[in-house]
Amino acid sequence: MNYNEIEILFVEDNIDDAALTMRALKKSGLSNTIFHVKDGAEALDFMYCKGNYAERNINDHIKLILLDLKMPKVSGLEVLEKIKSDIQFKKIPIVILTSSKEDPDIAKCYELGANSYIVKPVESDNFFQTIKDLSFYWMISNQPPQ
Repeated sequence: MNYNEIEILFVEDNIDDAALTMRALKKSGLSNTIFHVKDGAEALDFMYCKGNYAERNINDHIKLILLDLKMPKVSGLEVLEKIKSDIQFKKIPIVILTSSKEDPDIAKCYELGANSYIVKPVESDNFFQTIKDLSFYWMISNQPPQ
């Protein structure tokens, strides 16, 4: 695996949601390289080049993190807090992509530095359009800091 080509880190524990999201991203015409991890612990290992990702170069920054909240081992909130409190990663946009509409979750995510909070639509047509809009905005329209 050539880790320096990865531009989007996608963190989702639900295999069905992950497959649907990956299909929607590809269908949207997004050509960026996406890497999927299945929980928060694996996401942190990836970011900090530990465990299975020890060979990844920590200087190969990714452009976007799509992050679920409710995950085993390490929650999305914990991942968000760790990444946004680290000077080397804090500028990476993190989009929360979750099924939780709970106000405390939304407020806490923005407090911790989330750049966007998107509730996954249940209906597949709406889901595909939401993912298409999300990928277009964050990967094409948005101008990240240098």
